[in-house]
Amino acid sequence: MGAALAALVLLIIALWFGAAIGETAIPFDAVAKTVANRLFQAGYPLDPIDEGIVWSYRLSRVVVAACCGAALSLSGVVLQSLLRNPLADPYVLGISAGASTGAVSVAILGLGGGLIGLPLGAFAGALIAFCLVSLLAMRAGRGSAAIILAGIAGSQLFHALTSFVVTKAANAEQARGIMFWLLGNLSGVRWPDVGLALPVAILGLVLCLGQARALDAFAFGKESAASLGIPVRRVYVILIATTAMMTAVMVSLVGSIGFVGLVIPHATRMMVGVRHGVLLPAAAIVGAIFMIGADVLSRILVSGQVLPIGVVTALFGAPAFALIMSQRRASL
Repeated sequence: MGAALAALVLLIIALWFGAAIGETAIPFDAVAKTVANRLFQAGYPLDPIDEGIVWSYRLSRVVVAACCGAALSLSGVVLQSLLRNPLADPYVLGISAGASTGAVSVAILGLGGGLIGLPLGAFAGALIAFCLVSLLAMRAGRGSAAIILAGIAGSQLFHALTSFVVTKAANAEQARGIMFWLLGNLSGVRWPDVGLALPVAILGLVLCLGQARALDAFAFGKESAASLGIPVRRVYVILIATTAMMTAVMVSLVGSIGFVGLVIPHATRMMVGVRHGVLLPAAAIVGAIFMIGADVLSRILVSGQVLPIGVVTALFGAPAFALIMSQRRASL
């Protein structure tokens, strides 16, 4: 209970810092007063510009960043456990690339005739990508290496399809916007996006926690899980659909972001162990804090310019992953 409370406090502090830090410096107390004014009509006197920046721009941005980090981290934990592969994550397995293709197809080609929104198009693309990768892996021979190689092939295929759609059907302005979005972009998120991202992240955490015992059993293989009474097929369907849902919604909002679902699960296991009842919520909180930090850095690293957040996560995620793998190798 104490650890959970400490983690929640850390997350609140990260959200507070994320709303205060940027090119325009906002006093920390102004962030708290803005929230009090907007939610509780506290009536604190504030600079209207500062209050507008905090409420209309930064708070919604950091909340979506936290939801994105939590969802991608949860997806990484689940996929690594289900597939028993330390390299599994939505980005490596092509789920993010498929979601990007689905979202771009809806946005540019108008698939669905306006009846399908970006999240639903991204969800369909994510599921198609995972099914294709799974089929390729089964044909290559169900091993751990096969799923990763199939994921790399699937990622390249869907990245190529996305580039083809953008090049063929988008005008110059659309192409610039899509390419920047595909690198990870939080600049356009607002409170309506929070209304989608937050429920999906919470629902994803609840669904994953509901299968925590099954994920623990999968550590010993599918056969062992089945012998313990785990309904393997049903658990697979629930968890794959959950990871696809979380990945698709986050990709539709902020674009494709790598390394979060790969690095955060490993880092969290080193801190709290492998029991999924603890690992899943811990990974969600660590991922949320990591993404908030990456978003802050994306705003301040280059003066007068906002970097794509995917660039920041890769700059920090790649060396972190190399360090984690080297430490794991040294401990074997």
